[in-house]
Amino acid sequence: MQRRFPEPGSAVVVGAGMVGLATAWHLRRAGLDVTVVESDRVAAGSSWGNAGWLTPPITTPLPEPAILRTGLRAMLSVDSPLYVPLRPDVDLIRFLLGFLRHSTSRAWRRAMRAYVPLNSQALEAFDELADGGVDEPTRPGDPFLACFAGADEHRLLMDEFAQIRAEGQPVAAELIGGDEVRALAPAVSDRVVSAIRLEGTRFLDPPRYLASLARAVRAAGVTIREGVTATEVDGGTPTRPAAVRVREGEQEERLAADVVVLATGAWLGHLARPFGVRMVVQAGRGYSFTVPVDPMPTMPLYFPIQRVACTPLGDRYRVAGMMEFRRPDERLDPRRIQAIVRAARPLLAGADLDDRQDEWVGSRPCTPDGLPLIGPTRSPRVVAAGGHGMWGITLGPLTGRLVAELVTTGRTPDVLRPLDPLRR
Repeated sequence: MQRRFPEPGSAVVVGAGMVGLATAWHLRRAGLDVTVVESDRVAAGSSWGNAGWLTPPITTPLPEPAILRTGLRAMLSVDSPLYVPLRPDVDLIRFLLGFLRHSTSRAWRRAMRAYVPLNSQALEAFDELADGGVDEPTRPGDPFLACFAGADEHRLLMDEFAQIRAEGQPVAAELIGGDEVRALAPAVSDRVVSAIRLEGTRFLDPPRYLASLARAVRAAGVTIREGVTATEVDGGTPTRPAAVRVREGEQEERLAADVVVLATGAWLGHLARPFGVRMVVQAGRGYSFTVPVDPMPTMPLYFPIQRVACTPLGDRYRVAGMMEFRRPDERLDPRRIQAIVRAARPLLAGADLDDRQDEWVGSRPCTPDGLPLIGPTRSPRVVAAGGHGMWGITLGPLTGRLVAELVTTGRTPDVLRPLDPLRR
């Protein structure tokens, strides 16, 4: 991208999740007048109820060869970690065909190489926000444990780590026995026979962190308007600003700005499609809830075979998991909550899985090739910033910094070139 309009002085960011708020913070820091519009409330989407992991060593493309090895029939089971309810939906079919096409070793390696330079900067981007006034901390994983109940189950993840390293991503991991696991996390049951101890990770409390980021954004002079729905974007011209048509209750208005950034997560396609973004952004819905655990683990726990992720949040433990390809606005499916409970119960002896609170479903924005859509669209004044899949929390602050660099310099950073939102 080479800028084809005067240096921008204003921006409207659509979406107030991690990506949108981080983008607003960086744009304001660069001197722009910034307004954020959010149809619901800050962090109402997938930013709120996720596991809160910051795991650059294992930030990888979602389409992978294991999908094909597992078999498509498994995806039709409501108990499967990856569930695809069959329905007549042209966009879903397009997404699934593209997803399966990219679930090959060659495609995975190509996408992984695009993640490596992003992952190397991800944690530093959180430190930058902390220095700029975000007072909710990120915490070291100390350590992050991936736990296994089968004698040889760890080999699959160790093989994946070898593949990640082969593409240039450092991964520091060691295998430990079940007794050592329980010495670190006594709530883990005797069924766990081993774990991989992973270094270089952190975690955060998503609701608290996003609230802190929103306070810092507002303190910097950004206007955040909640309950305001963006219905249409005017891309402007080189000589005329862009604009976002918004609706608040019964009132409609037009917000003009030099640049519009679309950070609407699983809803990205609706506003971005008129500007040449043809890749399907499919909601990959994940579920979570919190439970009491005695004794409470102080670190994240991951059960890779079951695809269950756990994180300490205050005095309760968040248990998250599942991926289902459904429309983003569909209701929570209680069968998926029960699938997580059944998967976690044999492995977490200290958890009261019947005392669930904060049952939640959120829509991760997934792309067929597993890479985000970040960069300029066909309109020089409209920038896409979405499609992060499971990695919107980990890569959100860095995305904001890179989008601000793009907007203020008029040049696309090299690390964003594989993420071109106009790719097919």
